[in-house]
Amino acid sequence: MAFLILYVTHSSEEEARRIANAAVSARLAACANLFPIQSSYWWDGKIESGAEWVSVLKTAPYLEQRMEEFIERLHPYETPCILRWEVRANEAYENWILASVLRKEEVDGAKVDRF
Repeated sequence: MAFLILYVTHSSEEEARRIANAAVSARLAACANLFPIQSSYWWDGKIESGAEWVSVLKTAPYLEQRMEEFIERLHPYETPCILRWEVRANEAYENWILASVLRKEEVDGAKVDRF
């Protein structure tokens, strides 16, 4: 068994918290971790740098596309960073993640566009 971790950058703690809480509330993510980072990157032909926040969202593999669409809809960045890894953990934790999100058979009927 495995689950997904999505790594998403945000401009502020408030934005990271808003999107993370919305994903958990919609049962698209079992939980989220938030932390501050410093970033350097190319944008509009020059190097930018500054403070950002990261959310690490844990979810089921079958929710990957739904999570990406959900984050893109809520995210203010023109080009949001949404990275994903398939990971493994201890069995009890993996079971908790999968029990905390929408079940595969619930995905098609779930309404998550209220955020």
